[in-house]
Amino acid sequence: MTSEQESWFLDQLTKSAFFHQKLHEWQLLEIADAIDRFPGEDLLWNLKALGISRVAWKRIIHRGIKPVAVFAHPEILMRVPGSTAYYRMLSMVSQKSMAQVGFPIERYESGSLVPGESVARGIARHLNRIISKLIEMDERVNAREFDLWRGMAAGTQAQGAWQNVKGAKSEEQVKGLIREQLRRRGRVKVRSKDRISLSDGRTVVFGDEPDVAVYKGKEIQAAVEVKGGIDPAGVLERLGAALKSLRRVREENPAAITILIIPRPSLTKRAMADLKLNRHVITHWFTLEDFLNNERVRAEVFELLGF
Repeated sequence: MTSEQESWFLDQLTKSAFFHQKLHEWQLLEIADAIDRFPGEDLLWNLKALGISRVAWKRIIHRGIKPVAVFAHPEILMRVPGSTAYYRMLSMVSQKSMAQVGFPIERYESGSLVPGESVARGIARHLNRIISKLIEMDERVNAREFDLWRGMAAGTQAQGAWQNVKGAKSEEQVKGLIREQLRRRGRVKVRSKDRISLSDGRTVVFGDEPDVAVYKGKEIQAAVEVKGGIDPAGVLERLGAALKSLRRVREENPAAITILIIPRPSLTKRAMADLKLNRHVITHWFTLEDFLNNERVRAEVFELLGF
């Protein structure tokens, strides 16, 4: 197995484990079981008020599928913590899009809070309208298909969480090594969570855009951007974000040193060409693997930063 294949294998394994963790963290199985046990036959199903079309209702009933497994009801949303996530995923819409239409439901999906009656009715009606349309489009809908609908939405949500975690992990690894270098070299004068004052009068700031910035007084002298992720499909997006951040640094101080640290598989031919074209923005770039594992490369980066 080549080093690149090994990188992909480790990425796949870590991602799979992360998705599996989210399945249990979000309690998707427990919530589905709670809804399945809910006595839906005792509920009043006013189809018009709940946003359920008669075509969709009949199609579900004729298939022998329990209505609570498909359609949201305010009583369920108010009595089963986290059930908003079940029906939101069944409709295959995101938390962000729900907030855009006036229903910020992330707090309800955590299970720590349930919506009040008026909010529950609004959420149920909105989601049921979407679910009804989806059922009307599929004449052969069956119970197993609804599991797939929810799985698609859960996968999309987990992917977003994965990208955030993965990027943050790479950043913290780089920041941790920089902190350790400054401590080991005796450069630290005063330190806090996101800022280190150096004995030579400079200040190192750990933040976002850029991830690491070195100042002398108010003038920025160097900046480091770390971009995680090895999927070539997202390379240009990650590179674009780095360019945007480091361009501001160079505009503020044209003499500033700007460094990009990026995973090796992300350095596609197109990415390399873009980096060369933007040498006036990104003055130096290194692979994440080399920075983490190669002392010579790490020493070169520290020398550029004056550490």
